[in-house]
Amino acid sequence: MSNNASNNLQDLQYFGEYGGVNPSISDSSTYTFISAKTMFDTFEGNTEGCYLYSRHSSPSNLYLGEALAAIEGTETANVTASGMGAITAVILQLCDTADHIVSSRTIYGGTYAFMKNFLKKFGITTSFIDITDIDAVEKAITPKTKMIYCESVSNPLLEVADIEALSKLARKHGIPLVVDNTFSPLTIAPAKLGADIVIHSLTKFINGTSDCVAGVVCGTKDFCLALKDVNSGAGMLLGSTLDSLRASSILKNMRTLHIRMQKHSENAKYLAEKFEEDGLRVVYPGLKSHSGHETLKKQMNSKYGFGGLLTLDVGSLENANALMEMIQDQKLGYLAVSLGFYKTLFSAPGTSTSSEIPMEEQIEMGLGDGLIRFSIGLDNDIKRTYEMMKACMLQLNILKKKTITA
Repeated sequence: MSNNASNNLQDLQYFGEYGGVNPSISDSSTYTFISAKTMFDTFEGNTEGCYLYSRHSSPSNLYLGEALAAIEGTETANVTASGMGAITAVILQLCDTADHIVSSRTIYGGTYAFMKNFLKKFGITTSFIDITDIDAVEKAITPKTKMIYCESVSNPLLEVADIEALSKLARKHGIPLVVDNTFSPLTIAPAKLGADIVIHSLTKFINGTSDCVAGVVCGTKDFCLALKDVNSGAGMLLGSTLDSLRASSILKNMRTLHIRMQKHSENAKYLAEKFEEDGLRVVYPGLKSHSGHETLKKQMNSKYGFGGLLTLDVGSLENANALMEMIQDQKLGYLAVSLGFYKTLFSAPGTSTSSEIPMEEQIEMGLGDGLIRFSIGLDNDIKRTYEMMKACMLQLNILKKKTITA
């Protein structure tokens, strides 16, 4: 699949208040009006180019929203103070008491906890399904189902959703398809494949510098305006507002997103191929052994590769912890949650980012305690990185010398 996301972003051009090449940062929480009538119209959402209060909207947030809508190919976008701020607002906007959600079984632990534990306060239930089994997804839909929810590439097992097939299913039943595209910006364009709403944690690849927390909802103008409605908008009333300074810094970092995604993917593919040759159980969508390899190939923009995430199974939590500590000591990355940083980040998801998922469910979905999730960085000499990681595995007897490729 091809799209012009990077060109769309490149073509956005803003001038700062004094002619700066970056748009001026709106450093105000509230805005003045010459006319009381204009204030009223702005409060009612009937004016463009006017601002009332930064929880409603601000110039800096609108600039960032326009850039995100440009790369996802949606009409508009609302930015939020976190990825969970985006996810929870969308779910609560679409669902009422006693409604039902069909969700992928492998999703970010925070999303899972919100759906399973928090939404029950409102009588909202969720069926967690193998999202790659379209028949199972359809069987889970009931008259009360208000959305299908998935991640393009799932956290942490890297299952690949067939977004076109899910979109057709959603349209058949008259419900929206909501896709979290955090793991695959530019690589996958869910809205082009039929998704109704696209979510990102901007904290990750899109920002790329691990110095802020933010999120976005990309969709139609009608839906994004509904989220900001002062009387009934979940985005408005839950108050997950992104600070203008952070919006400005994320917008600047987005200018290098296309270059960064290419390098993240190039490096991850190299390591995945090498470690698979060495006999490790590697999960990476760019490998032919991955169950979703062909699904991703048919819907991806090949220019940006198969993504920067891979998992290794090193047999036990003891091995995983020892390897992660040793790799960190070798300055190859950080034992830390999250992803998309310029340095490699790694964690054992069963005891970190997916710890909200009960152990019996982790086992059922294949999330073993020896699994390590790697967000591969922008290393200039990835062969050196491989050799150093391999040496750590040999020292810990995770790899045996006779199994190593030349």
